Amino acid sequence: MKQNITISLDKDLIHAGKALAAQQGTSLNRMLRLELERIIRNGRQYDMAKQKAIAAMKAGFHSGMARYPSRDELHER
Repeated sequence: MKQNITISLDKDLIHAGKALAAQQGTSLNRMLRLELERIIRNGRQYDMAKQKAIAAMKAGFHSGMARYPSRDELHER
């Protein structure tokens, strides 16, 4: 379901936006809609990646070693 909204923009911004939209063969309305959709999609993807990373950090990482060497073992001379 589509719904109209009203936004306030400077006249210079509107003129520049309309000119850019015309160069791209689209409307200012469509250009703004697509950009808002991109911003929202990127935000959702970021949130999903963040949650995945947090879950991976909580799960931890197993190196496959039975035990980690001590500091002294690592720095033997």
